[in-house]
Amino acid sequence: MMERKRIAITGLGIFSAAGKDVPSFTDALLKGRSAIGPIDLFDVGPFAAGIGAQVHGFDPLDHFTAKQAKKLSRADQFGVIAAGEALDNSGVCGCYSPYDIGISMGAGAAGMLQAEEWLKETLAGKKGKPSLLRGLLPDRTSMAIAVAYNLGGYLGSITTACSSSATAIGWGADLIATGRLKAAVCGGSDCLSILTFAGFNSLRVVDAEPCAPFSLGRQGISLGEGAAFLVLEDEESAIRRGARVYGHVLGYAVAGEAYHMTAPEPSGADAARVMTAAMNQAGVSVDEVGWVNAHGTGTPLNDVVETKAMKLVFGNRAMGVPLVSTKALTGHCLGAAGAIEALATVIALNEGVIPQTLNFRGADPDCDLDYRHPGAKQSAAKVALSNSFAFGGNITSLVLGI
Repeated sequence: MMERKRIAITGLGIFSAAGKDVPSFTDALLKGRSAIGPIDLFDVGPFAAGIGAQVHGFDPLDHFTAKQAKKLSRADQFGVIAAGEALDNSGVCGCYSPYDIGISMGAGAAGMLQAEEWLKETLAGKKGKPSLLRGLLPDRTSMAIAVAYNLGGYLGSITTACSSSATAIGWGADLIATGRLKAAVCGGSDCLSILTFAGFNSLRVVDAEPCAPFSLGRQGISLGEGAAFLVLEDEESAIRRGARVYGHVLGYAVAGEAYHMTAPEPSGADAARVMTAAMNQAGVSVDEVGWVNAHGTGTPLNDVVETKAMKLVFGNRAMGVPLVSTKALTGHCLGAAGAIEALATVIALNEGVIPQTLNFRGADPDCDLDYRHPGAKQSAAKVALSNSFAFGGNITSLVLGI
């Protein structure tokens, strides 16, 4: 059996409410500065919970010409900006043919916000601008990134709900490990929209207060928006060209629970299975995992099931492996969530810390692991898991290491 190539992370990029580039996001992550607050992107008056992690102060003309901006949805724009930072950071475009560099990204609502504008204009009796519908297809952002940076190797868009961009990172690693690509920019982009906001509110899984993962009295998620990308390449090639290596995608696993549209399988067995499978692919033992970046939405059901899964995977060591959620920092960014959390995990590993779980309201008897600590906790961990457990039973776990 051919040995799997080791996949290096050589570029990082993010555009989110918690930070509009890697340095500002790192600062927010280390200081625990939450981006959750009022939303003015659309009218939130009809909804019980009107807060979220919106990217405020965003002017597309700071990044694009008027002609370019007109052709790109808000999600496209976030994606192009974050992917651009990751590509610049890696320097990969100057080292490989454009046909050897691909894009693997996760998407969710995509250009829904602009499509809602089209519908509003049409219902008002006006002729809706067709360009507002341009970003409605989930694969539109990957094409926009390809055009912006002249990448012709591959365009792949994965839509597995909130695990989409974590799965896209794993798939991108596979494309390199099998020799189909020399490099890939992998991640996700998503933005707030009325339809998304209404949908999650109708499910009664949105907390009226900033989300408080794993804590007593939590009511659910806080929605967010943003984009994050990692540039992946074969480690040998990366070292040969003198690239900075931020870490590695050591392994990953995906599964479908086939249990319920919105509820996780209650025993945690499926989530445990995918975490174990990811570690097996990585060749990593449970003793090597320093901490886990949880899916940690803050919903009563999900947090308990992820806790159960941790106990199944780590056994007696579960209490010694912090399970932290960064969603109280960034909001739940849906199609981009997995990528943002993977990037946060890589940054934290490089900084030698474990991020804190913000907004902790008190201990829940059903969530009895190590979820929080005041401030970023110093850590010598070299390996961490990043979980993405989505609606529809789409579950993914990444094993990331430095």
